[in-house]
Amino acid sequence: MIAGGWGFGVAWCAYFAHIYNDLMTFTIVFLIAFIASFGLRHWLAQRQIRHVAKNRESVPTEFAEKITLVDHQKAADYTIAKLRLGILENGVSAIVLIAFTLMGGLQILNFALLQWLGEGMIQQIALLGSIALISGAIDLPFSWYKQFHLEEQFGFNRMGKKLFFTDMIKGIALAIVIGAPLLWAILSLMAKAGSLWWLWAWAVITGFSLLMQWIFPSFIAPIFNKFKALEDGPLKTQIEALLQRCDFASQGLFVMDGSKRSAHGNAFFAGMGKAKRIVFFDTLIEKLNPGEVEAVLAHELGHYKCNHIRKRLLVSFALSFGMFALLGWLSTQAWFYLDLGVMPDPYGFNGGLALALFMLVSPVFSFFFTPLSSLASRKHEYEADNFAAEKSSAQDLISALVKLYQDNASTLTPDPIYTAFYSSHPPAPLRIANLARPH
Repeated sequence: MIAGGWGFGVAWCAYFAHIYNDLMTFTIVFLIAFIASFGLRHWLAQRQIRHVAKNRESVPTEFAEKITLVDHQKAADYTIAKLRLGILENGVSAIVLIAFTLMGGLQILNFALLQWLGEGMIQQIALLGSIALISGAIDLPFSWYKQFHLEEQFGFNRMGKKLFFTDMIKGIALAIVIGAPLLWAILSLMAKAGSLWWLWAWAVITGFSLLMQWIFPSFIAPIFNKFKALEDGPLKTQIEALLQRCDFASQGLFVMDGSKRSAHGNAFFAGMGKAKRIVFFDTLIEKLNPGEVEAVLAHELGHYKCNHIRKRLLVSFALSFGMFALLGWLSTQAWFYLDLGVMPDPYGFNGGLALALFMLVSPVFSFFFTPLSSLASRKHEYEADNFAAEKSSAQDLISALVKLYQDNASTLTPDPIYTAFYSSHPPAPLRIANLARPH
């Protein structure tokens, strides 16, 4: 029965009074973490802006003969513009988070959906879907500005407005087709699998993640991009020789039409087992010579051969195990809801509410662990570079990196503290110095 009327009000007053003395503790903890994380994000962004601007007028000595001052200044301006947009996005995200939680937005949304749909699984899925739609609507102006103003201003945008909206519609459709059944499975386990529902939910998510690794390159990626086999020629011959040296078997070599969205270039491989495929952005092949393309691919293969992908998957599974265990406990604690501005139904199912709150609040706390993942990622990048230097050519990789730094307008002078906190790749001077030493 939908909660409402005097009976509901009296029951909730009694319930609220019973636990009043236990309230506010988590509210204070959350606010401290929220203010600290928001303040740290802002401080780091401002440090990066000041450091990049301070070094804007001169190219670092080790790049002076390879990168012009004009390109160096473009990279500085591009970096600063992205950071300023990021500061604005962080501010809006902070307001939205407080509005959803302590200001009662999630409670209002949940109650409105209860009135409309009644209690049950549909209402809980609708709650989570509504939060996603609201968040997406708030993010839309930023995505639009970034694509059609910022990227356009610096000469990177190649996407038309029609493609922008087509991608968005496809993304929403995929989220519904894939996300709704997954949510239904998780919420069903929360409702029916007992106190250890979180363990079964973790197993479902883990299996789903592995399945996506297999089906993404063959079934999902082609929805957004066209892939064609790499044409016969010197590049394909060189790449096949590299694969043989590295003892790497793939489903094939493909070129992706990344140029229809952006001028940025990249290469990657995706999938697992026999579904592994190597993909080059067409923009990468346009910008680099065959030796440089080979070196870039050797770096990507280094991640595979050094077991980085497997390690990252295992770490992600371990972290998700801990997060689900934590959610399993928090979902049974009344203070978790009440201290964050939500009144759960003491006699009904609150699975959607618990998931919504956890997804909203957990990034505030997990943010402080960012430097650890960044450090591990930079270590993996050095190892992959060393593998590429051994199996291909260190000089070709250096040449490729310099071209990519230049073409992608990547700053050569990042702030050291910002880098230590955020950067998944080592700074350009350190990375190239590592490649230049004897291997």
